Amino acid sequence: MMKRAQEKGILELHIRNLRDWTTDKHHVVDDAPFGGGQGMVMKPEPIFAAVEDLRVENRKSKIVLMSPAGRRLDQELAKRLSQEPRLIIVSGHYEGVDHRIIEHLIDLEISIGDYVLTNGAIAAVVLVDAIVRLLPGALGHEQSAADDSFSQGLLEAPQYTRPAEFRGWKVPEVLLSGNHAEIARWRQEQAVKRTRQNRPDLLK
Repeated sequence: MMKRAQEKGILELHIRNLRDWTTDKHHVVDDAPFGGGQGMVMKPEPIFAAVEDLRVENRKSKIVLMSPAGRRLDQELAKRLSQEPRLIIVSGHYEGVDHRIIEHLIDLEISIGDYVLTNGAIAAVVLVDAIVRLLPGALGHEQSAADDSFSQGLLEAPQYTRPAEFRGWKVPEVLLSGNHAEIARWRQEQAVKRTRQNRPDLLK
């Protein structure tokens, strides 16, 4: 999907190396935290330099930091970010970034869940994928994203394909009926049922 979107001109994706904005001979991007503690913290100088250079090309860029302390990513946020003309995504690493980056540079902190990864680039890939599939023309069928889980506030209804019977388990008859109104009604009922079972919080 990502490759197709780039070939169609829907998406431009560039990956930058923060070490290109360092000024020391060892290209250091991290240092020990003030006050003591475990791990390393990403330094402000290369991140500020990189973002400010990239922002010269387009001052309308929204700056996003991938961080477990950020707002949790959901479909609504992905939809909102898909409307942005340009994003600069900073991937946190180690014990995080110098907090002055968050206070004075970042527009939005985003977390992909209540857990910690070793590398924010993994989270950045998740964010990019969630956004790109919402761009017009990125998916094979325009309705695909509209029918996804969370798009209408519910989980998606169960899906089935051939064969109509497998190991004695049959596809629901309504899906074979050709009655589109009945199928739509069944899918809505199943979406509510599935949401109630797996994500009752969404029904609140």
